[in-house]
Amino acid sequence: MRFLRYTVLLLALILWGGGLSSTVSHWLYEIGVIADDYRYGDLYRLSALPQFKQAHPTCPPAKLSSDTASTHLYLIGDSFTEPQRLNKEDFHVSHFQRVGWDNKQAVQLDTTKRNILLIESVERHFRQHFSHPVTDFVVENDTSHTLVNQPTLSKRISDDFHRTDVEERLESTLFSQDWAFWFKELKAALTLNWFDRTNTKVSLSNDKKNVFLHLDTDTTLQVVSSFSGLTDQEVNVLVDSVNAVAKQYRQLGFDEVYLSIIPNKATILETNRTDYNHLIERIQNNPNLVVPTINVYDFYKRATASPYLKSDTHWNCEGRAIWLNQVRQKLRI
Repeated sequence: MRFLRYTVLLLALILWGGGLSSTVSHWLYEIGVIADDYRYGDLYRLSALPQFKQAHPTCPPAKLSSDTASTHLYLIGDSFTEPQRLNKEDFHVSHFQRVGWDNKQAVQLDTTKRNILLIESVERHFRQHFSHPVTDFVVENDTSHTLVNQPTLSKRISDDFHRTDVEERLESTLFSQDWAFWFKELKAALTLNWFDRTNTKVSLSNDKKNVFLHLDTDTTLQVVSSFSGLTDQEVNVLVDSVNAVAKQYRQLGFDEVYLSIIPNKATILETNRTDYNHLIERIQNNPNLVVPTINVYDFYKRATASPYLKSDTHWNCEGRAIWLNQVRQKLRI
């Protein structure tokens, strides 16, 4: 009996550790205790509605990179351009380096190459990203001894332990397997059918054929929603910020700087929901903007099929291909 008690206690501590520590949760993932609960899409994960359950497709690789290409591409981006969705093989370049927003990464530019900086932001976070200076790439003459990517021990410990989202991480640890999804789906379907309610973090389209992040549709969320107010004054401030960031990086040695704003899913698929603030058009068409843009908004609007995954906030293979095609044409890579 004592052995059983200690075994249960040890198991509980390990599972608790998975909810608290990234290191422990990664270990549990590697041995199969935890499954990737994003495998059917982030919106399905939040809503648990079975009609939006869809496994992530594998998009065909482009295999365009070349060691002899004259271009080096650097990208500041969010989840749309994470390594599982985008990599060097998608561009005709000899070097590709990406950094996520609000991180820092040292770069050393090769002056014999064409150095391009592409700044990518999803629409919902654009106003946040350009509300302060952008310094995610730190250009240095010699990165061999840089400390930019060497956080202190206390910072590594702080990053490893997640005290604020323990409940959500514990849920992923305990209920990420397919058997748990069945119960979640049952509860979500009953809640929707009986009470016309969904998880507070998602919103359904008016015809209930699409699911969105609530962040994108809630008009009270003034900074992130596609349908919140946006004054001409704020647009001008944002444009000035983009211009300043581009000027800063050109002075640091980049030959060209480009901007790409990827539309929120609700922006494209729910145009009749309420008044869209037209952030993308107002930024891209602003006469004061001196930074060339990768315009996928118009192409997404004209697409005959949805460019987004049914179960996710991100693009599907067709939407990804549209974006990549525009990037390659604009940047000539």
